[in-house]
Amino acid sequence: MMGNWGEFGWWGMGLGFIFMILFWLLIILGIAALIRWLQAQPGSNQGTRGKTPFEIVQERYARGEIDRDEYEQKKRDLGA
Repeated sequence: MMGNWGEFGWWGMGLGFIFMILFWLLIILGIAALIRWLQAQPGSNQGTRGKTPFEIVQERYARGEIDRDEYEQKKRDLGA
């Protein structure tokens, strides 16, 4: 029986094709999500890009990482 496609007939081939596309779509989306998650890890130092050294000193002073004397010294050193 060469023309027998099993119990599902042509529907089986169509559903198989749809499931194959869904499978590869999920694989591709999973890889893309993994790449985005790895790039967004904390500690990647992306928060300091585009900031001037003086802005970084101001943020450190605002967070309390440095005291007023150290802030004033760094401000003079940077010429701001």
